Amino acid sequence: MTAPLTVGFLLFPRLTQLDFTGPHEVMSRLPGAEVRLIWKEAGPVRSDTGLVMLADTAMGDCPQLDILCIPGGPGVAALMEDEAVLAFLRAQAPGARYVTSVCTGALVLGAAGLLRGRRATTHWASHDFLAALGAEPVEARVVRDGNLVTGGGVTAGIDFALTIAAEIAGPEVAQAIQLQIEYAPAPPFQAGRPETAPEAVLRAAQARGAGMRAEREALVARVAARLAA
Repeated sequence: MTAPLTVGFLLFPRLTQLDFTGPHEVMSRLPGAEVRLIWKEAGPVRSDTGLVMLADTAMGDCPQLDILCIPGGPGVAALMEDEAVLAFLRAQAPGARYVTSVCTGALVLGAAGLLRGRRATTHWASHDFLAALGAEPVEARVVRDGNLVTGGGVTAGIDFALTIAAEIAGPEVAQAIQLQIEYAPAPPFQAGRPETAPEAVLRAAQARGAGMRAEREALVARVAARLAA
């Protein structure tokens, strides 16, 4: 009989839903998986694009997780200075088999002090913030450092989850899940990374994100100062 595997995703206001739903599709199909959707209290949580998801477990009622996963999105800014959330992560991390993040969820792990001296990745637009939070930045879709596994931006969450699935249940199970969800990316454009996107597309994306970038620079500086204190 397969031992239960408790997987917990942290939901929060203004998360990017694909950071969560991509790996959820994979991990929920693992043999014996019990998935918890966690927030400060059980109830609806609205993503950055308005999609409403339902947290089923309050942080205070959450059991020890085997896999702890933090998605990203604009809402991570609030989490990085939310002591209740950071304390929850610090309490869960020592007993977790895997401590993980997708996209800018890595910044929340960093704010909790869980990236110190560890290799990690995140979304390309926030990658340079990792060093200030104590991490060793690595440009990759999936980065493993001990029990810390971080995924790059948004869609990398599926690659990240399949990587963990293969380690937990074996490559054949992971490949069966990949086949079941027909994960066979063939994008119509090669614009998914700054190195391959047309210059005009990259510049427009950077201009759209300039306001958030400035706010995040100030936030990371505050958090880095607190970690160093």
